[in-house]
Amino acid sequence: MLVEPAARIVGHVAVPGDKSISHRALLIGALSEGPTRVRGFGRGGDTESTIAAMRALGSFVEDADDDEIVVHGADFHDAEVDCGNAGTLIRLLAGILAGRGGTYTLTGDESLSARPMERIAEPLRRMGAQIETTDGHSPLRVGPAQLAGIEYELPVASAQVKSAILLAGLGAQGATTVVEPTPTRDHTELMLEAAGVGVRRRPTSVTVEPGTPRLAAVTVPGDISSAAPLLAAAALLPGSDLTIHDLGLNPRRTGLLDVLERMGARISIFNRHREGREPAGAVQVQYEELVAAELHPREIPTLVDELPLVALLAAHARGKTRIRGAEELRVKESDRIEAVTDALRACGARIQSTEDGWTITGVPARLRGGRVDARGDHRIAMLGAVTGLASREGVELKGAETAAISFPGFYDLLDTLVER
Repeated sequence: MLVEPAARIVGHVAVPGDKSISHRALLIGALSEGPTRVRGFGRGGDTESTIAAMRALGSFVEDADDDEIVVHGADFHDAEVDCGNAGTLIRLLAGILAGRGGTYTLTGDESLSARPMERIAEPLRRMGAQIETTDGHSPLRVGPAQLAGIEYELPVASAQVKSAILLAGLGAQGATTVVEPTPTRDHTELMLEAAGVGVRRRPTSVTVEPGTPRLAAVTVPGDISSAAPLLAAAALLPGSDLTIHDLGLNPRRTGLLDVLERMGARISIFNRHREGREPAGAVQVQYEELVAAELHPREIPTLVDELPLVALLAAHARGKTRIRGAEELRVKESDRIEAVTDALRACGARIQSTEDGWTITGVPARLRGGRVDARGDHRIAMLGAVTGLASREGVELKGAETAAISFPGFYDLLDTLVER
């Protein structure tokens, strides 16, 4: 795909439902007594994998509308489950299945099979789970077991690992507590609370009591990670004025908005409300010349998926930006630290990778443009598109179709906002 330069980004839009919340609505709905109606469901390659997984495990999942589904409880019979490219699915599902009493094999595509799985297997074994990895990766094999609640301190901040342990705790004897080094996204805890499960939250830990969820309905707000490329494009192009409505504003997910403000973009938030226990609202971004910022490890969990776009913003900002504490990016769908470095350097950015992030010397001018390979990673595909819009000569984007993993229709929506 050739992405040509744009003059500015203008308009009012909504984005698909939050992928993280959509995954959890399906998984917790399949655990629940009675049907769960999910409105605003975020369809994409990853969440379609979760629908298929629930059906493989005996859940009846109805397509009520394009963005509405109804999930019925699963019987969790023995099965081999293909998790596709969905890291959230395979890790959270391993926790759910660990105490179900069946025998399961969880597989994934080539990208998912390269991602580390011992980080969930080890704490689940402490609970009594019979779980085997394949040299630390998938396929995972889960056997019947009786689980006991534990207190587990996460060695690395990870919402997926935390959620896997908490979901396993629903079927364990006694309470299960997870201690976090840094707060991570809390969609699982919020949804379990909404489903009537006993949850105790403290500043650095969360405890769940065993029980069966009863989750009647979920309304999913817009995905801030899907909105991020649009927000970044508006922050990069002079004269831009973009508003995204009904966007999820969970404070553990809004780090990009904080960084945009520190870099000088004009951010306004209005029409604040709640969708269940999740905060939401409208976000307006207006262009202002950007300045460099320092990103500290403690804030990385609040914008981990948006860091490639922050690197692009930094390449256009006046001064030197340092991003530290992002080593988790090396075990995503690609090694995102190197993928971003190669992509932006090919387009003229002055960027150096480090073990846990980047050092970027920005210039408040458009990058030249060039060729970007998405490397099978949806976040890098969307980064390439925004880089092309903000460049002088455009970007030839290889693997553009991978954006559909999280955001089908991304390019069509982007095209409605672009003025050239």
